[in-house]
Amino acid sequence: MTVEEDAAPPPVMAGDEAPAHRHAGAALLVIATAQLMVVLDASIVNIALPSMQRALHFSSANLEWVINAYTLAFGGLLLLGGRTGDLFGRRRMFMIGITIFSLASLLGGFATSQAWLIAARAVQGVGGAITAPTALSLIASTFAEGRERNRAMGVYAAMSGAGGAIGVLLGGVLTNALSWRWVLFVNVPIGLFVVLLAPRVLGETQTSRGRLDLPGALSATAGMSLVVYGLIHAGSAAWGDLGTIVPLVAGAVLLAVFLIVEIRAPHALLPLHIFRNRNRSGAYAIMLAIGTAMFSMFFFLTLFLQNVLGFSPLRAGVSYLPFALTIMVVAGITSQLVGRIGPRPLLMVGPLLAAGGLLLFSRLTVTSSYWPNVFPGMVLAAGGMAMSFVPLTLAAVSNVRRDEAGIASALLNTGQQVGGSLGLAVLGTISATAFRGQLTGLLSRLANPVVVHALSAGAPVSAFHLPPPAVGAVNHALTHGYTTAFSVGAGIMLAAFLIALLVVRVAVPVGAPAEAVAV
Repeated sequence: MTVEEDAAPPPVMAGDEAPAHRHAGAALLVIATAQLMVVLDASIVNIALPSMQRALHFSSANLEWVINAYTLAFGGLLLLGGRTGDLFGRRRMFMIGITIFSLASLLGGFATSQAWLIAARAVQGVGGAITAPTALSLIASTFAEGRERNRAMGVYAAMSGAGGAIGVLLGGVLTNALSWRWVLFVNVPIGLFVVLLAPRVLGETQTSRGRLDLPGALSATAGMSLVVYGLIHAGSAAWGDLGTIVPLVAGAVLLAVFLIVEIRAPHALLPLHIFRNRNRSGAYAIMLAIGTAMFSMFFFLTLFLQNVLGFSPLRAGVSYLPFALTIMVVAGITSQLVGRIGPRPLLMVGPLLAAGGLLLFSRLTVTSSYWPNVFPGMVLAAGGMAMSFVPLTLAAVSNVRRDEAGIASALLNTGQQVGGSLGLAVLGTISATAFRGQLTGLLSRLANPVVVHALSAGAPVSAFHLPPPAVGAVNHALTHGYTTAFSVGAGIMLAAFLIALLVVRVAVPVGAPAEAVAV
């Protein structure tokens, strides 16, 4: 049986619109730099969070919104961002997205209040939501399908995968050497470089007729935000608390409204027929799982390195260098392999390697050290991510209609970002619950539930004047919370392996004629 094709008009291979490009190397540099910038910004602030908390007097609960304001706006508006590229031209919207992102970074760096910083992070997410899908679809319009595009996708995937690790590394260096504000200021010169070079090396794409589905975008973003808020609140209160139940129910209702809107809308933000291709749908589900498990890994592992092992921000950042290097090397190798063996074997091995890395992290203890206990898990997780990103990225834009290339690209990024938001909320709640469960006996000695909640939300033990026995007990409980989250993350990656095994059926290299691709 051949691959199921999307509904009329007939599908057009994305490569059909890719002419020979005189500035292919410079174009790839611009696209990859932009992708690296928007991906690393989801993690670069992680190491700076304690400094931000002290400078702007964040509560532990509000501090999570420095991360979630970005990822929710990014993930919630990615579909809209991809659609703008299809309607108004991808190069034009790519440049607009980078400009918004850079200006928001500049304003966020000057923040003097919590609301100011969180708002700037949300606007950064809007800029990222426009930039990321247009960047991916610009690869399809710049590089011909086959070896040339596979190589470009390998570089793109390396930036997507390594961005998180590079963000933590760069965040540690900037926070330690300058201040937390520079984790935002650093985006400004990078964005200026991309905006100035883009019109010189990127060609503009054709526009298409239609209009933006604003009701769909608003209902999807609001629904996801409420669900994530409810999950985060459950970590500090209880599942039966009204502050948990009401946002979860309201969010579910808004997401149901989103689906109804998409079914009826003449210019749907999310054309549901795009999921008829089982290989593409499987790729989206795998990316959702990767975002859920792996984005949370950076958060919890960074907290473990600093709060339990006592690493400085700089040392914690440098600790991620092997992760970034592994992703870059494996992504390059994978981009060569995918053209020979197809994506399915890689999509099965990649999640298994990542699951193995998370399982190693789940065995960490307060007496663990970096090289024998942390480093092996980093290498396995990084290799698994890199091996997964390249075939997933190719599957997202292969055999898609030209006028929906932006949406197909955006869906892959949406899975990653929404998965990251949900993962941080769900695994954060699981970790906090496990932490408090371990501290049941210690609560009476601390006699301060506020301290326990602050510690469960990521506050460093050194911020409180606790007696040595209490410090030891807290570190054990924190480690238990982190390792519980790692165990659940490993289970999620095993689910991604099952999706690749049972759903994805591409058995020959991506880019082969559609009639030769068996399912």
